Amino acid sequence: MGCRGHRVPRPRPDGGDAEVVLHGACLAHLDGSDRETYLASLRPGSNMDHRGTVFDSALSAQLLDAVRDPADQRPRFGAVRFSRATFEGEAPFGTARFGSRASFDGATCKGSALFNSTVFGSEVRFRGATFEGEAWFDGTTFESETRFDRATFDGDALFVRATFEADAVFDEAVFGARTGFRRATFRACAGFDGATFKDVALFVRAAFKGDAWFDGATFKGGAGFDSATFKGRAGFDGATFQDGAGFGRAAFESASSVGPLACRGTLSLAKAVFSAAVTLEIAASRVDCHRTRWASTASLRLRHAVIDLSDAVLEFPVSVTAHDPGFLTTRGCPLDESGLRQAPVRGESLHGVDAAHLVLTNLNLAECRFSGTVHLDQLRMEGRCPFPLPNSQGIHWRRGLPVRHTQRLLLAEEQHWRHSRPRSDPGWLPAPPGADIVEPPALAALYRALRKSHEDSRNEPGAADFYYGEMEMRRADPTIAPAERGLLNLYWALSGYGLRAARAIAWLLAAMTATVLLMIGFGLPDTPARPYPRAAGVVGKQNPQLRADFPDRFTTARAQKAADVVINSVIFRSSGQSLTTVGRYTEMASRFAEPALLTLALLAIRGRLKR
Repeated sequence: MGCRGHRVPRPRPDGGDAEVVLHGACLAHLDGSDRETYLASLRPGSNMDHRGTVFDSALSAQLLDAVRDPADQRPRFGAVRFSRATFEGEAPFGTARFGSRASFDGATCKGSALFNSTVFGSEVRFRGATFEGEAWFDGTTFESETRFDRATFDGDALFVRATFEADAVFDEAVFGARTGFRRATFRACAGFDGATFKDVALFVRAAFKGDAWFDGATFKGGAGFDSATFKGRAGFDGATFQDGAGFGRAAFESASSVGPLACRGTLSLAKAVFSAAVTLEIAASRVDCHRTRWASTASLRLRHAVIDLSDAVLEFPVSVTAHDPGFLTTRGCPLDESGLRQAPVRGESLHGVDAAHLVLTNLNLAECRFSGTVHLDQLRMEGRCPFPLPNSQGIHWRRGLPVRHTQRLLLAEEQHWRHSRPRSDPGWLPAPPGADIVEPPALAALYRALRKSHEDSRNEPGAADFYYGEMEMRRADPTIAPAERGLLNLYWALSGYGLRAARAIAWLLAAMTATVLLMIGFGLPDTPARPYPRAAGVVGKQNPQLRADFPDRFTTARAQKAADVVINSVIFRSSGQSLTTVGRYTEMASRFAEPALLTLALLAIRGRLKR
């Protein structure tokens, strides 16, 4: 009463195929003699049906001994049905061979489920099975379709070196503890749609030779696919990683798309290899592409992530795009991005990358390090890719002189260098741990390469800012000659290297004011002119020598004449005004300096407006 176990069949005395039921009892409830009779009737490769039967450790061992092959001492089953069976102790099916279909649908293993080195020759089903202890499938071979959909693994689920010759289905399975697929081989489709991994999931050196689907899977602990090989499509549509996810050294041989997937921690693609054209859609806190290799074109569409591309190998064009709209799964449902900090996609490092094949779109490059990038002048930046602005605002005193940092685009490496200097101005950001400080000569080369990149893309304002940074680093280079540094300091002070129109206009107005004052005081002859004295021996001429009192020279009429002289000097014309010797030299100096300052101001304005 109350037992749901399938009744044990009794073989006919004549050995025929017809079977009758023994007293309506399952194997667990047979008395001693009837159980011994049934077990004695079993042979290696026998079919059996023990649905709903409760097995303790002793009964499981007796059943396995009954079908053990004398040749290799391995239990060998034919078609078996253990659906909804309960294994209260260990389920020691290690080294067993299932020659035909095996069904464990809804089975419950309260102890360890040991299927080490087991061979399933036909379809095997663990649909809805519950493994309350550890589930060991080390070295197990699944030659036909394997189904673990809606199975629950409360303990560790270890499929180390397992081989799946046909489809492996783990849809909506729940893995409560560690999950290990180290060196597992999936030769056909591997489906983990809707599966839940509550602890660490390890797929170290697993090989997926068919399609691998993890659509809608949830990894609540860390997920490691280190050295896994995906020979078919790799689908993680809607997969969610509550912690980090590792695809280090994974090989995607023909995967055309990965994701969209969400990862609350770091998604590592370090040393992964993508052999075919692929699109990756990832919402993560951080994406590590250190030494990742793309042997074909690729498109990375990211949300909220910090991406590290250091030492990545790009054999074909690769685009990295900040994807503003939320991702949608193939079913049209929004990707679950809860737990992710809403932030723009940010670049971290391009060290060692060949930027000739790289396209960045709408990435925030405020903290990105460019030192060591190959072909940086060929980097393409599309959309809005903001660089950092000086954090050191306002007027600062340096060596007794007021210094103000103008707004311009700069590199993170320059901020790190300025922060590392003795008595640096406040506001500069320090270098992250492990990052080297780049010195001014190398920084100048970086600015020069980025300037060319912006010029090639017709972004003249951006190129002007990088030219300013290049000249700043040249001026800060301690190895240049003093004469050259003096010229750079003068060029910077007068016009900000020909890029600061306000500075050039201020100097122009100052020069014009000084010239007007000199002309009024010393450059114009007396008005009206007085004749030479008789002792001078000059007849019929007027005396141009200044003889009036100095305060009387600052009149409105003389100021108008001086202004006329200065304005004509700015546009490189002669006013035709009679001047004293001092006035002639003053006019010559103004006709050289003031047009140069005006030209610098016009060039600075053109640099900001040109496209």
